[in-house]
Amino acid sequence: MIKRLFWFVSGIVAGVGGVLFAGRRVKRTIGSMGPVKVAGRAAEATRSRLGNVQAAFREGRDAMRDRETELRARRDGRVDHLDSGTSIDPVSPGDSVLVDGTPVAASRVIVLRQVDEPTGRRHRRRERRRP
Repeated sequence: MIKRLFWFVSGIVAGVGGVLFAGRRVKRTIGSMGPVKVAGRAAEATRSRLGNVQAAFREGRDAMRDRETELRARRDGRVDHLDSGTSIDPVSPGDSVLVDGTPVAASRVIVLRQVDEPTGRRHRRRERRRP
C-alpha cells in the first residue's frame, strides 16, 4: 500500500510541476510575440544584414584599390618578379610592397629565392622480383 501511495504522490508532483513549467514557457513565448517585440527583432535583423553588406562593400572597395595599385605598378614597370632572372634591389623607404595584392610594411617582407634541383637523372631503387 505504501508503494502505491508513494508512486501516486510522485505522479501528482510531476504533473503539477510539468503544468507550471509549461505555463511559464507559454507566457514567456506569448510575451515575446507581441507586435513591439517582433518589430524590434525585425529591425535588429535588418541592421545586422545592412552591417554585413556595408562590410562586404568596404572589403570589395579595398580589394579594388589594392588591385588597381598593383596593375598601375605593373604598367609603370615598378614590379619585379622573382622568376624574372633580374636581381632585385632592396626596398627603399618610400616604396610600397604588395604581397598577393595587399600592401604590407616593407620591414615585414623576407625575400627567399627558390633553388631548383638539378635536372639530372635520379637513381631509382631497383626492386627485386621474386619468382
